[in-house]
Amino acid sequence: MGNLAALPRNLLKYPLVGDLRRGGLLLALAAAILSMLAGCVSLPASPSLEAAPAAQGETVAIVGVTDGATAAGTAAQAAPAAGDGTPPPLLLDPVMVVAAHEQVLKNIYENALPSVVFIKVTRNFGGPNQPPGQEMPDSRRFPEGLFPVTAGSGFVWDDAGHIVTNHHVVEGNDAVTVILADDTELMAEVLGSDPDSDLALLKVEPPPGRLTPVTLGDSDVVAVGQVAAALGNPFGHEFSITSGIISGVGRTIRSGNSPFSIPEVLQTDASLNPGNSGGPLLDRQGQVIGVNTQIISRTGANSGIGFAVPINIAKQVIPALRETGKFEYAWLGISGGNLTPAVAELMDLPRDTRGALVIEVLPDSPAAQAGLRASNPEMVEGQQAPVGGDVIVSIDGSPVRGIDDVIAYLVTQTRPEQKVTLEVLREGGRAEVEVTLGVRPGAL
Repeated sequence: MGNLAALPRNLLKYPLVGDLRRGGLLLALAAAILSMLAGCVSLPASPSLEAAPAAQGETVAIVGVTDGATAAGTAAQAAPAAGDGTPPPLLLDPVMVVAAHEQVLKNIYENALPSVVFIKVTRNFGGPNQPPGQEMPDSRRFPEGLFPVTAGSGFVWDDAGHIVTNHHVVEGNDAVTVILADDTELMAEVLGSDPDSDLALLKVEPPPGRLTPVTLGDSDVVAVGQVAAALGNPFGHEFSITSGIISGVGRTIRSGNSPFSIPEVLQTDASLNPGNSGGPLLDRQGQVIGVNTQIISRTGANSGIGFAVPINIAKQVIPALRETGKFEYAWLGISGGNLTPAVAELMDLPRDTRGALVIEVLPDSPAAQAGLRASNPEMVEGQQAPVGGDVIVSIDGSPVRGIDDVIAYLVTQTRPEQKVTLEVLREGGRAEVEVTLGVRPGAL
Protein backbone atom coordinates (compact mmCIF):
# COMPACT_ATOMS: atom_id res chain seq x y z
CA MET A 1 0.00 0.00 0.00
CA GLY A 2 2.18 2.87 1.30
CA ASN A 3 0.19 5.61 -0.47
CA LEU A 4 -0.91 8.49 1.72
CA ALA A 5 -3.33 9.67 -0.93
CA ALA A 6 -5.17 6.37 -0.70
CA LEU A 7 -5.65 6.43 3.07
CA PRO A 8 -8.65 8.80 3.26
CA ARG A 9 -10.54 6.85 0.58
CA ASN A 10 -9.95 3.53 2.34
CA LEU A 11 -10.93 4.83 5.73
CA LEU A 12 -14.10 6.39 4.33
CA LYS A 13 -14.97 3.25 2.44
CA TYR A 14 -14.57 1.04 5.49
CA PRO A 15 -15.37 3.25 8.51
CA LEU A 16 -13.88 2.66 11.93
CA VAL A 17 -16.16 0.64 14.17
CA GLY A 18 -16.05 -0.31 17.82
CA ASP A 19 -15.26 1.58 20.97
CA LEU A 20 -12.37 4.07 20.52
CA ARG A 21 -12.05 4.81 24.23
CA ARG A 22 -8.95 4.31 26.40
CA GLY A 23 -6.29 4.76 23.74
CA GLY A 24 -8.23 3.25 20.86
CA LEU A 25 -7.83 6.39 18.78
CA LEU A 26 -4.06 6.02 18.91
CA LEU A 27 -4.43 2.48 17.61
CA ALA A 28 -6.54 3.79 14.76
CA LEU A 29 -3.80 6.20 13.81
CA ALA A 30 -1.21 3.46 14.22
CA ALA A 31 -3.11 1.37 11.71
CA ALA A 32 -2.70 4.09 9.11
CA ILE A 33 1.05 4.06 9.82
CA LEU A 34 1.13 0.29 9.47
CA SER A 35 -0.63 0.59 6.13
CA MET A 36 2.23 2.74 4.84
CA LEU A 37 5.01 0.72 6.40
CA ALA A 38 3.81 -2.77 5.69
CA GLY A 39 4.90 -2.62 2.08
CA CYS A 40 8.48 -2.00 3.20
CA VAL A 41 9.07 -4.76 5.73
CA SER A 42 7.91 -8.26 6.47
CA LEU A 43 7.98 -9.01 10.17
CA PRO A 44 8.31 -12.62 11.30
CA ALA A 45 5.85 -14.00 13.80
CA SER A 46 7.16 -13.89 17.35
CA PRO A 47 5.65 -15.53 20.45
CA SER A 48 6.41 -12.38 22.44
CA LEU A 49 4.73 -10.12 19.90
CA GLU A 50 1.54 -11.98 19.14
CA ALA A 51 -1.66 -10.00 19.02
CA ALA A 52 -3.08 -9.67 22.52
CA PRO A 53 -6.84 -9.79 23.07
CA ALA A 54 -8.34 -6.38 23.75
CA ALA A 55 -9.74 -5.67 27.16
CA GLN A 56 -13.44 -5.05 27.51
CA GLY A 57 -14.33 -1.65 26.06
CA GLU A 58 -11.02 -1.42 24.15
CA THR A 59 -11.87 -3.28 20.95
CA VAL A 60 -10.59 -1.27 18.02
CA ALA A 61 -11.65 -2.29 14.53
CA ILE A 62 -9.27 -0.91 11.93
CA VAL A 63 -10.03 -1.34 8.26
CA GLY A 64 -8.51 -0.25 5.00
CA VAL A 65 -5.15 -1.90 5.75
CA THR A 66 -5.76 -5.36 4.38
CA ASP A 67 -2.47 -5.56 2.52
CA GLY A 68 -0.68 -4.41 5.69
CA ALA A 69 -2.06 -7.38 7.61
CA THR A 70 -0.44 -9.80 5.20
CA ALA A 71 2.95 -8.11 5.23
CA ALA A 72 3.17 -7.54 8.95
CA GLY A 73 2.50 -11.08 10.08
CA THR A 74 0.81 -11.04 13.46
CA ALA A 75 0.54 -7.26 13.56
CA ALA A 76 -3.10 -7.50 12.53
CA GLN A 77 -5.71 -10.20 12.89
CA ALA A 78 -9.04 -10.28 11.11
CA ALA A 79 -12.19 -10.32 13.19
CA PRO A 80 -15.02 -12.64 12.15
CA ALA A 81 -16.80 -11.51 9.01
CA ALA A 82 -20.08 -9.71 9.41
CA GLY A 83 -23.21 -11.52 8.34
CA ASP A 84 -24.03 -8.89 5.71
CA GLY A 85 -20.81 -9.52 3.79
CA THR A 86 -19.06 -6.39 5.05
CA PRO A 87 -15.27 -6.88 4.88
CA PRO A 88 -14.04 -7.90 8.32
CA PRO A 89 -12.15 -5.29 10.33
CA LEU A 90 -8.60 -5.92 11.49
CA LEU A 91 -7.50 -6.00 15.11
CA LEU A 92 -4.10 -4.31 15.43
CA ASP A 93 -1.38 -5.16 17.94
CA PRO A 94 0.23 -1.77 18.76
CA VAL A 95 3.53 -3.42 19.67
CA MET A 96 3.84 -4.86 16.20
CA VAL A 97 2.92 -1.52 14.61
CA VAL A 98 5.76 0.16 16.48
CA ALA A 99 8.07 -2.75 15.61
CA ALA A 100 7.26 -2.28 11.91
CA HIS A 101 8.19 1.40 12.12
CA GLU A 102 11.42 0.60 13.92
CA GLN A 103 12.29 -2.02 11.32
CA VAL A 104 11.82 0.46 8.48
CA LEU A 105 14.22 2.94 10.10
CA LYS A 106 16.70 0.16 10.83
CA ASN A 107 16.60 -0.97 7.20
CA ILE A 108 17.09 2.61 5.96
CA TYR A 109 20.12 3.07 8.19
CA GLU A 110 21.80 -0.25 7.47
CA ASN A 111 21.30 0.02 3.71
CA ALA A 112 22.40 3.65 3.41
CA LEU A 113 25.28 3.64 5.90
CA PRO A 114 27.96 2.33 3.48
CA SER A 115 27.07 5.20 1.13
CA VAL A 116 27.30 8.06 3.67
CA VAL A 117 30.58 9.85 4.39
CA PHE A 118 31.96 12.21 7.01
CA ILE A 119 33.72 15.23 5.49
CA LYS A 120 36.43 17.23 7.27
CA VAL A 121 37.67 20.47 5.77
CA THR A 122 40.77 22.40 6.80
CA ARG A 123 41.89 25.86 5.85
CA ASN A 124 45.39 27.32 6.04
CA PHE A 125 44.94 30.62 7.83
CA GLY A 126 47.46 33.12 6.65
CA GLY A 127 47.47 31.39 3.27
CA PRO A 128 45.98 32.54 -0.03
CA ASN A 129 42.38 31.70 0.99
CA GLN A 130 42.37 33.89 4.10
CA PRO A 131 40.34 37.10 3.71
CA PRO A 132 42.46 40.25 4.17
CA GLY A 133 42.79 41.25 7.81
CA GLN A 134 41.17 38.08 9.16
CA GLU A 135 43.04 36.03 11.71
CA MET A 136 42.10 32.90 13.63
CA PRO A 137 42.72 33.30 17.38
CA ASP A 138 45.21 30.81 18.80
CA SER A 139 45.87 29.27 15.39
CA ARG A 140 49.50 28.89 16.50
CA ARG A 141 48.41 25.86 18.52
CA PHE A 142 47.91 23.88 15.34
CA PRO A 143 50.76 22.52 13.22
CA GLU A 144 51.61 24.41 10.06
CA GLY A 145 48.70 26.79 10.63
CA LEU A 146 46.11 24.17 9.65
CA PHE A 147 42.94 24.32 11.66
CA PRO A 148 39.75 22.29 11.09
CA VAL A 149 36.98 24.82 10.74
CA THR A 150 34.16 22.89 9.10
CA ALA A 151 32.80 19.40 9.11
CA GLY A 152 29.92 18.10 7.11
CA SER A 153 28.39 15.11 5.44
CA GLY A 154 28.13 13.68 1.96
CA PHE A 155 27.24 10.55 0.06
CA VAL A 156 28.66 8.32 -2.66
CA TRP A 157 27.25 9.26 -6.06
CA ASP A 158 28.78 6.44 -8.10
CA ASP A 159 31.41 3.71 -7.91
CA ALA A 160 33.94 5.91 -9.75
CA GLY A 161 34.80 7.81 -6.57
CA HIS A 162 32.45 10.80 -6.83
CA ILE A 163 31.08 12.21 -3.57
CA VAL A 164 28.25 14.77 -3.33
CA THR A 165 28.08 17.38 -0.58
CA ASN A 166 27.16 21.06 -0.11
CA HIS A 167 29.05 23.94 -1.67
CA HIS A 168 29.19 25.72 1.69
CA VAL A 169 30.84 22.69 3.32
CA VAL A 170 33.93 22.81 1.07
CA GLU A 171 34.03 26.45 0.00
CA GLY A 172 37.48 28.00 0.37
CA ASN A 173 39.13 24.76 1.46
CA ASP A 174 42.81 23.90 1.52
CA ALA A 175 42.30 20.22 2.23
CA VAL A 176 39.26 17.92 2.24
CA THR A 177 39.19 14.50 3.91
CA VAL A 178 36.44 11.97 3.29
CA ILE A 179 35.87 9.34 5.99
CA LEU A 180 33.87 6.23 5.15
CA ALA A 181 31.70 4.33 7.61
CA ASP A 182 34.46 1.72 8.04
CA ASP A 183 36.87 4.53 9.16
CA THR A 184 38.77 4.57 5.86
CA GLU A 185 40.15 8.09 5.33
CA LEU A 186 40.64 9.41 1.80
CA MET A 187 41.94 12.74 0.56
CA ALA A 188 39.46 14.36 -1.80
CA GLU A 189 39.70 16.73 -4.73
CA VAL A 190 36.91 19.25 -5.33
CA LEU A 191 35.97 18.72 -8.98
CA GLY A 192 33.35 21.44 -9.07
CA SER A 193 30.96 23.49 -7.01
CA ASP A 194 27.70 25.34 -7.63
CA PRO A 195 26.87 28.07 -5.11
CA ASP A 196 23.40 28.64 -6.60
CA SER A 197 22.19 25.14 -5.70
CA ASP A 198 24.64 24.72 -2.79
CA LEU A 199 26.01 21.50 -4.32
CA ALA A 200 29.61 20.35 -4.74
CA LEU A 201 31.26 17.27 -6.21
CA LEU A 202 34.37 15.62 -4.76
CA LYS A 203 36.60 12.91 -6.17
CA VAL A 204 38.40 10.26 -4.12
CA GLU A 205 40.57 7.29 -5.10
CA PRO A 206 39.35 4.42 -2.92
CA PRO A 207 40.57 0.83 -2.90
CA PRO A 208 38.57 -1.31 -5.35
CA GLY A 209 35.10 -2.26 -4.18
CA ARG A 210 35.07 0.05 -1.15
CA LEU A 211 32.39 2.49 -2.36
CA THR A 212 28.66 1.79 -2.39
CA PRO A 213 26.63 4.35 -4.38
CA VAL A 214 23.28 5.52 -3.05
CA THR A 215 20.00 4.75 -4.76
CA LEU A 216 18.50 7.92 -6.20
CA GLY A 217 14.79 8.62 -5.82
CA ASP A 218 12.47 11.04 -7.60
CA SER A 219 11.87 14.26 -5.67
CA ASP A 220 9.02 15.24 -8.01
CA VAL A 221 6.77 12.56 -6.52
CA VAL A 222 7.56 13.26 -2.86
CA ALA A 223 4.43 14.20 -0.90
CA VAL A 224 3.78 15.91 2.41
CA GLY A 225 3.43 13.39 5.22
CA GLN A 226 5.84 10.80 3.85
CA VAL A 227 8.45 9.31 6.14
CA ALA A 228 11.86 11.01 5.86
CA ALA A 229 15.22 10.12 7.40
CA ALA A 230 18.43 12.16 7.50
CA LEU A 231 21.88 10.57 7.76
CA GLY A 232 24.95 12.57 8.59
CA ASN A 233 27.32 13.83 11.23
CA PRO A 234 25.57 16.41 13.44
CA PHE A 235 27.99 18.24 15.71
CA GLY A 236 30.65 15.73 14.64
CA HIS A 237 28.73 12.69 15.88
CA GLU A 238 29.51 10.45 12.96
CA PHE A 239 26.90 8.49 11.04
CA SER A 240 23.78 9.45 12.96
CA ILE A 241 20.20 9.04 11.78
CA THR A 242 17.20 11.19 12.59
CA SER A 243 13.70 10.71 11.27
CA GLY A 244 10.48 12.60 10.73
CA ILE A 245 8.23 13.41 7.84
CA ILE A 246 8.19 15.57 4.75
CA SER A 247 6.46 18.66 6.12
CA GLY A 248 6.49 20.74 2.95
CA VAL A 249 7.32 20.51 -0.76
CA GLY A 250 7.89 23.06 -3.48
CA ARG A 251 9.60 25.58 -1.21
CA THR A 252 11.83 28.28 -2.71
CA ILE A 253 14.79 29.37 -0.56
CA ARG A 254 17.85 31.54 -1.05
CA SER A 255 20.92 29.39 -1.49
CA GLY A 256 22.86 31.36 1.13
CA ASN A 257 25.82 31.52 -1.25
CA SER A 258 24.44 33.70 -4.06
CA PRO A 259 21.56 36.10 -4.78
CA PHE A 260 19.65 33.36 -6.61
CA SER A 261 17.08 30.95 -5.19
CA ILE A 262 16.72 27.17 -5.12
CA PRO A 263 13.25 25.98 -6.21
CA GLU A 264 11.28 22.82 -5.40
CA VAL A 265 13.06 22.45 -2.04
CA LEU A 266 11.87 19.76 0.39
CA GLN A 267 11.02 20.73 3.97
CA THR A 268 11.36 18.18 6.79
CA ASP A 269 11.03 18.01 10.54
CA ALA A 270 13.71 15.31 10.74
CA SER A 271 16.33 16.85 13.01
CA LEU A 272 19.08 18.63 11.07
CA ASN A 273 21.98 20.28 12.89
CA PRO A 274 25.41 21.67 12.04
CA GLY A 275 27.31 18.78 10.49
CA ASN A 276 24.29 17.37 8.64
CA SER A 277 24.99 19.65 5.68
CA GLY A 278 25.56 17.70 2.49
CA GLY A 279 24.12 14.45 3.81
CA PRO A 280 21.22 12.58 2.22
CA LEU A 281 17.54 12.89 2.99
CA LEU A 282 15.98 9.50 2.34
CA ASP A 283 12.48 8.14 1.86
CA ARG A 284 11.15 5.03 3.56
CA GLN A 285 12.62 2.85 0.82
CA GLY A 286 16.11 4.24 1.45
CA GLN A 287 16.23 6.28 -1.76
CA VAL A 288 17.88 9.70 -1.70
CA ILE A 289 15.26 12.37 -2.32
CA GLY A 290 17.27 15.41 -1.24
CA VAL A 291 20.59 16.86 -0.08
CA ASN A 292 20.31 18.45 3.37
CA THR A 293 21.34 22.08 3.19
CA GLN A 294 19.74 24.56 5.63
CA ILE A 295 17.68 24.98 8.78
CA ILE A 296 15.60 27.81 10.17
CA SER A 297 16.72 28.44 13.72
CA ARG A 298 17.21 31.26 16.19
CA THR A 299 19.91 29.30 18.02
CA GLY A 300 21.84 27.57 15.23
CA ALA A 301 20.47 24.17 16.28
CA ASN A 302 17.47 22.25 15.00
CA SER A 303 14.07 23.83 15.53
CA GLY A 304 12.02 21.44 13.42
CA ILE A 305 12.32 23.20 10.05
CA GLY A 306 15.01 21.83 7.76
CA PHE A 307 15.47 22.03 4.01
CA ALA A 308 16.96 19.72 1.40
CA VAL A 309 17.92 20.45 -2.20
CA PRO A 310 15.69 18.17 -4.30
CA ILE A 311 17.59 15.25 -5.78
CA ASN A 312 16.19 15.98 -9.24
CA ILE A 313 18.10 19.27 -9.26
CA ALA A 314 21.23 17.39 -8.19
CA LYS A 315 20.66 15.05 -11.14
CA GLN A 316 20.97 18.11 -13.40
CA VAL A 317 23.88 19.79 -11.65
CA ILE A 318 26.21 16.92 -10.68
CA PRO A 319 26.92 15.60 -14.23
CA ALA A 320 27.90 19.13 -15.29
CA LEU A 321 30.21 19.53 -12.28
CA ARG A 322 31.83 16.22 -13.18
CA GLU A 323 32.43 17.29 -16.79
CA THR A 324 33.21 21.01 -16.55
CA GLY A 325 33.34 21.89 -12.85
CA LYS A 326 30.35 24.25 -13.12
CA PHE A 327 26.69 24.36 -14.02
CA GLU A 328 25.22 27.08 -16.25
CA TYR A 329 21.63 28.16 -15.57
CA ALA A 330 19.26 29.81 -17.97
CA TRP A 331 18.70 33.48 -17.12
CA LEU A 332 15.73 35.75 -17.75
CA GLY A 333 16.96 38.87 -15.96
CA ILE A 334 14.05 40.05 -13.82
CA SER A 335 13.19 40.40 -10.17
CA GLY A 336 9.58 39.81 -9.29
CA GLY A 337 6.98 38.89 -6.73
CA ASN A 338 3.52 37.43 -6.37
CA LEU A 339 0.61 39.52 -7.57
CA THR A 340 -1.47 40.33 -4.48
CA PRO A 341 -5.23 41.02 -4.51
CA ALA A 342 -4.67 44.64 -3.49
CA VAL A 343 -2.20 45.29 -6.30
CA ALA A 344 -4.38 43.42 -8.79
CA GLU A 345 -7.28 45.72 -7.90
CA LEU A 346 -5.12 48.82 -8.46
CA MET A 347 -4.20 47.40 -11.87
CA ASP A 348 -7.91 46.99 -12.73
CA LEU A 349 -7.61 43.22 -12.60
CA PRO A 350 -9.90 40.83 -10.70
CA ARG A 351 -8.73 40.42 -7.11
CA ASP A 352 -8.31 36.67 -7.59
CA THR A 353 -5.89 37.12 -10.51
CA ARG A 354 -2.69 35.17 -9.93
CA GLY A 355 0.69 35.55 -11.58
CA ALA A 356 4.27 36.79 -11.20
CA LEU A 357 4.53 40.58 -11.16
CA VAL A 358 7.66 41.89 -12.89
CA ILE A 359 9.17 44.36 -10.43
CA GLU A 360 12.51 45.05 -12.12
CA VAL A 361 14.00 44.34 -15.53
CA LEU A 362 17.79 44.29 -15.43
CA PRO A 363 19.56 46.34 -18.11
CA ASP A 364 20.86 44.39 -21.14
CA SER A 365 19.21 41.21 -19.85
CA PRO A 366 17.22 38.81 -22.06
CA ALA A 367 14.04 40.23 -20.49
CA ALA A 368 15.06 43.78 -21.41
CA GLN A 369 15.91 42.77 -24.96
CA ALA A 370 12.51 41.08 -25.31
CA GLY A 371 10.66 44.17 -24.06
CA LEU A 372 9.30 42.99 -20.71
CA ARG A 373 7.93 45.88 -18.66
CA ALA A 374 8.68 46.53 -14.97
CA SER A 375 6.31 47.97 -12.37
CA ASN A 376 6.43 51.30 -10.56
CA PRO A 377 6.27 51.90 -6.78
CA GLU A 378 2.95 53.18 -5.37
CA MET A 379 1.35 53.35 -1.92
CA VAL A 380 -0.88 50.31 -1.31
CA GLU A 381 -2.69 49.92 2.04
CA GLY A 382 -0.24 52.31 3.68
CA GLN A 383 2.86 50.66 2.26
CA GLN A 384 4.90 51.20 -0.86
CA ALA A 385 4.35 48.38 -3.34
CA PRO A 386 5.11 47.71 -6.99
CA VAL A 387 2.14 48.42 -9.28
CA GLY A 388 1.81 48.15 -13.03
CA GLY A 389 4.18 46.37 -15.34
CA ASP A 390 3.78 42.92 -16.83
CA VAL A 391 2.22 40.02 -14.94
CA ILE A 392 3.51 36.66 -16.15
CA VAL A 393 0.68 34.08 -16.16
CA SER A 394 2.31 31.26 -18.13
CA ILE A 395 5.61 30.08 -19.60
CA ASP A 396 5.41 27.87 -22.68
CA GLY A 397 1.83 27.12 -21.69
CA SER A 398 2.72 26.11 -18.13
CA PRO A 399 0.58 28.10 -15.66
CA VAL A 400 2.30 30.62 -13.40
CA ARG A 401 0.62 31.49 -10.09
CA GLY A 402 3.57 33.30 -8.57
CA ILE A 403 7.26 34.07 -8.89
CA ASP A 404 8.22 30.66 -7.48
CA ASP A 405 6.68 29.04 -10.55
CA VAL A 406 8.88 31.19 -12.80
CA ILE A 407 12.03 30.25 -10.88
CA ALA A 408 11.15 26.55 -10.84
CA TYR A 409 10.41 26.44 -14.56
CA LEU A 410 13.60 28.25 -15.54
CA VAL A 411 15.79 26.01 -13.36
CA THR A 412 14.22 22.65 -14.11
CA GLN A 413 12.91 23.02 -17.67
CA THR A 414 15.21 25.38 -19.56
CA ARG A 415 18.82 25.85 -20.65
CA PRO A 416 20.79 28.90 -21.85
CA GLU A 417 20.01 30.02 -25.42
CA GLN A 418 16.59 28.35 -25.24
CA LYS A 419 13.58 30.32 -26.44
CA VAL A 420 10.53 30.53 -24.20
CA THR A 421 7.16 32.20 -24.68
CA LEU A 422 5.80 34.24 -21.80
CA GLU A 423 2.11 35.06 -21.62
CA VAL A 424 1.67 38.34 -19.76
CA LEU A 425 -1.14 40.59 -18.64
CA ARG A 426 -0.39 44.09 -19.94
CA GLU A 427 -2.52 47.24 -19.85
CA GLY A 428 -5.81 45.39 -19.56
CA GLY A 429 -5.04 42.80 -22.21
CA ARG A 430 -2.87 39.76 -22.87
CA ALA A 431 0.35 39.59 -24.83
CA GLU A 432 2.91 36.93 -25.73
CA VAL A 433 6.58 37.75 -25.36
CA GLU A 434 9.25 35.48 -26.83
CA VAL A 435 12.53 35.54 -24.93
CA THR A 436 15.87 33.93 -25.78
CA LEU A 437 17.31 33.03 -22.40
CA GLY A 438 20.89 33.90 -21.50
CA VAL A 439 23.43 32.45 -19.09
CA ARG A 440 22.94 33.35 -15.45
CA PRO A 441 25.78 35.65 -14.32
CA GLY A 442 28.01 34.59 -11.48
CA ALA A 443 27.21 37.67 -9.39
CA LEU A 444 24.81 40.58 -9.62
